[in-house]
Amino acid sequence: MKTLKLLTTLIIVLFATNATAQDQASRFSFELNGGPSFALQELGDTDLKTGGGFEGLLHYRFMPHLGAYAGWGWNKFASNETFEGADVDFEETGYVFGLQFKHPINQSSLSWYVRGGGLYNHIEVENTDGDIIEDTGHGLGFHAGTGLHIQLSNKWSIIPSVTFHSLSRDLNSDGINTTLDLIYLSGRVGILKTF
Repeated sequence: MKTLKLLTTLIIVLFATNATAQDQASRFSFELNGGPSFALQELGDTDLKTGGGFEGLLHYRFMPHLGAYAGWGWNKFASNETFEGADVDFEETGYVFGLQFKHPINQSSLSWYVRGGGLYNHIEVENTDGDIIEDTGHGLGFHAGTGLHIQLSNKWSIIPSVTFHSLSRDLNSDGINTTLDLIYLSGRVGILKTF
């Protein structure tokens, strides 16, 4: 929670010190990104391998440098041996939402951005056949990240980023309650289309 408060304060300070006149660019854009995910700790005493995932986000810029986004994301982590047996995968899916502050770097086609907000996700446990054997149900988490916005044209951009994710959910399996703290870094490369 302290990280979210710090990120929100940082966004407000950056916006207040860099506010300029509203430009005429479109306010809506759509982002599709994907890449690897790296677990920062074990998940319920399970060592996770490097995973991967993707997100689709709709952006709305309501101030020159500040906007909101919302979308859907999916991440998958494999493991060899878990509390649920051998060769089980963990999938985190759900919704993402938050605020983004973006600022140009000099007069170039590059901008930097920070974003942060919430997750409303769940963790599914799947066997080798892809069948869901357990599900935590949806709950709130948070994420915070930074990246570059590389403008290719008036409508298209490439956006590499690094994001910290944190989701804590309880899994009740055969009467045994296990807390799953899924904490990871994702490295993403995305494409953004402005409308």
